[in-house]
Amino acid sequence: MSIVGKQSSRHESGQRFERILVSVDGSEGSARASEVAVDLAERFNAQLFVLNVFRGYPEYMTLFPSAPSPSGEAIQAYESYARKAALEVVGLTLSMAEKKGVKAKPQTSETVGSVVQAITDYAASEKIDLIVMGTRGMGGFKRMLIGSVSSGVVTHAQCAVLVVR
Repeated sequence: MSIVGKQSSRHESGQRFERILVSVDGSEGSARASEVAVDLAERFNAQLFVLNVFRGYPEYMTLFPSAPSPSGEAIQAYESYARKAALEVVGLTLSMAEKKGVKAKPQTSETVGSVVQAITDYAASEKIDLIVMGTRGMGGFKRMLIGSVSSGVVTHAQCAVLVVR
């Protein structure tokens, strides 16, 4: 990875990553990004922030507008499941960091809006120096149709972003 290989030149030039955010979603790309983020945090002796943003119930239902409205119990079951899954995804990266002695701060966030905005807002509020995230490697047409969180974060983040394939 070129950023790791250039650690000494970045360090000499004054650029230092002290606060690294890895955005995780449970995908293979996210797992690879977690490995890179933990390695970078270890090399730079940085604090690692591990974030999972999941869609809240109203957002989830907009994906299926013709579906019948679920009961209150179904909504609670979905929200409970989504929170549990988010914690599990974050937990995988936390245990990876713990094994390498990296300090990590977990965070899950429910959004009914933009996942990109939730990630970039969190990064700004925590004064993150580097965001590391995976990509699902969608081609141009698929990305145009459904969008790309990693592309949106690269476009809107106020800090460096490393996208891991």
